[in-house]
Amino acid sequence: MASEGPLRLLHTADWQIGKGFAFVGGDTAALLRERRIEMLADLARLAREEAVDLVLVAGDVFDAQTVADRTLLRTCEQLAAFPVPVVLLPGNHDAARAESVWSRLDALGALPEQCIAALAPEPVPVAGGRAVVLPAPLRRRREPEDLTAWFDEAETAPGVLRIGLAHGTVTGRLPAEAERHNPLAEDRAATARLDYLALGDWHGTVEIAPRAWYAGTPEPDGFRGNASGQALVVELPGGGADPVVRPVATGRFRFERLAVSLDDAADLDALEARLEDLPSAGDTLLRLVLAGSLTLEGHAGLDALLARWDARLRELEVDRTALVVAATEEELAAFARDGFVGEAARRLLALAESADAEEATTARDALQLLHAEHRALRREPS
Repeated sequence: MASEGPLRLLHTADWQIGKGFAFVGGDTAALLRERRIEMLADLARLAREEAVDLVLVAGDVFDAQTVADRTLLRTCEQLAAFPVPVVLLPGNHDAARAESVWSRLDALGALPEQCIAALAPEPVPVAGGRAVVLPAPLRRRREPEDLTAWFDEAETAPGVLRIGLAHGTVTGRLPAEAERHNPLAEDRAATARLDYLALGDWHGTVEIAPRAWYAGTPEPDGFRGNASGQALVVELPGGGADPVVRPVATGRFRFERLAVSLDDAADLDALEARLEDLPSAGDTLLRLVLAGSLTLEGHAGLDALLARWDARLRELEVDRTALVVAATEEELAAFARDGFVGEAARRLLALAESADAEEATTARDALQLLHAEHRALRREPS
């Protein structure tokens, strides 16, 4: 078939609609779940603005087989807004088992007409026959073999663009924390003569080869810092030329991780300045990892700072395990004037320096509480 000019597609993956987000607060978790459905409208708008011919979703459309029917129906309503065909691939979270979200969607009759559920390893003609999608759907959560191997032998007509669609781990090309199941060959795009290989499973945007990319999840969902919150606009010129791939930001929420060492008041000021530099604080989830050594007054200042930012950020998670208390002689002397209170403070300070992390944390918290109460009492009029 003769080429009709470049084919444009939108490559996205790992929507995981229905994700629980158990690691954040209830209200925030509900908001993040809702956003995963709302983002489909943004992707449909992007497809229209970029005038793409096709949308590829490289697995994990849904987070689990048990998502509610209401979630399935709401997703289908959003999918109906896409102006072009959408090819949906089952991933490890929504594998194409006999009983699955896909069988439920079929029973509901809800999947929009332009959506194609690629439930079998067989060619899917798209774009009026200009291209063929070769899908590798997962039929269980973990597959020991490379399900893209059949791409190599798949026959297509001359001049037809060959597009692979897979969900798994490209061997040796992802960080150590990537899941090792569902292996994919690093050179599959070359051995299968693909014009493009659209990959899912890793939640960040990664180029594996000029013709093989992970799109990542279009809405960030964790603190990995892995270039998530994007979709890929891909232009396939054909004729053996490499694709032109352009990441486009699509995420609303930001997951930030900040590691800071605190040793004095100047460090607290510097931390406040770094927090002020965060864009869109109301849409930011922050994991703050603290280390160093602060006096009791320093800890009081830190508590006040964190209280302010807890109100401004969407979510604030603080790890103070490596932040120790270093009470000054003046602070201990102030305790000592009250007799038994001073002795209690010294004992807590000794426990706060314990090698037992849990015991040290409990003692630190108690010492800070004692300091706050003691300071408040001293300020009260006699």
